[in-house]
Amino acid sequence: MSSGRPTRSRSNPWAQPLLLLLRLLVMGVGLGVIVGTGLKVLAPRLAQGSVGVPKVDPNPRVAPSGGLSSGRFEPRRELSSLSQTWKTLAAAQKGLTASGFLLVLDDGRYAQLQPDIPLPAASAIKTPILLAALEDFDSGKLRWNEPLRLTKELMGGGAGWMGAKPAGSRFPFYEAATEMIRVSDNTATNLLIKRLGGKTAINTRFQLLGLPSTVVKNWLPDLDGTNTTSSRDLAKTIALVDTGEKLSPRARDLFREILSHSKTNTLIPLGLLMGLGKDAADPDSELQPFGVTVYNKTGDIGIAYADAALIELPNGQRAVAAFMVKGPFNDPRSADLIRSMSGAVAKALVDRR
Repeated sequence: MSSGRPTRSRSNPWAQPLLLLLRLLVMGVGLGVIVGTGLKVLAPRLAQGSVGVPKVDPNPRVAPSGGLSSGRFEPRRELSSLSQTWKTLAAAQKGLTASGFLLVLDDGRYAQLQPDIPLPAASAIKTPILLAALEDFDSGKLRWNEPLRLTKELMGGGAGWMGAKPAGSRFPFYEAATEMIRVSDNTATNLLIKRLGGKTAINTRFQLLGLPSTVVKNWLPDLDGTNTTSSRDLAKTIALVDTGEKLSPRARDLFREILSHSKTNTLIPLGLLMGLGKDAADPDSELQPFGVTVYNKTGDIGIAYADAALIELPNGQRAVAAFMVKGPFNDPRSADLIRSMSGAVAKALVDRR
């Protein structure tokens, strides 16, 4: 007998899952249409790298941290006109053998003139010696204030004052390293060569540093020019330090600080200034308004002149440059040629506007 109430039909247990599945399918189709349309619109821009896809700069000047890159000793694009200018300048000076090398560390632009021929190093060899010494300081093999003992064998004539001190005198490492560059002290240089193991040992170090033309055969001053290097080796020495490849930041700063005290600035610094149309007794100061700073070390034994430098440019880039000239004793054309080649660098790299 009926109770008078409408009967309730039994619910289908699959209804709710099927409804949920249907909703998911509809949402999936909708999202697919939206994403597909968006990709179609953005595809050309993505291909151009303009929508959130970083381009990879093959020659980056900015490090991943956002700071300036340290650069590399990696020649990439020759400044052919500058190389040709050097060649023309050298060819005009009969009886002189010239060599030059320039590299902008930030972008790999370079110029060259017989960069690998070994020539008498004179005091320019003191720059790679300083690098080797600071490597040992960096690794703890040599203490900053370690006393170096003077012997008669190590007393060098010519530049410097340490050779006038009596045998048995002691000089702290930092003083010998500084005076070797500041006043080009030959005795200080010999003290360092001895402390680094002697001539054979330091020549092995030069080879390991990738400086094949740099060789110490005699104690300084070596007026016969038996000690050799090349313009590429000299430029590479400074680059190995400034790019951080061979020294820690602390030792790199010491290298640059010592180099900044070099007194002689009449070759590359003066040549750069002359290339900018000026002349002065203190070229370092006169270069500052142009945004140019030079850290350099020269060499001069009469038959050979050399200079190697780190050059900070007004656009923030850094270049390493080295020039060497061999010729008749005290021929003024040798120094003039280095200045002329340096002047051509200024005209090529420094915007004077």
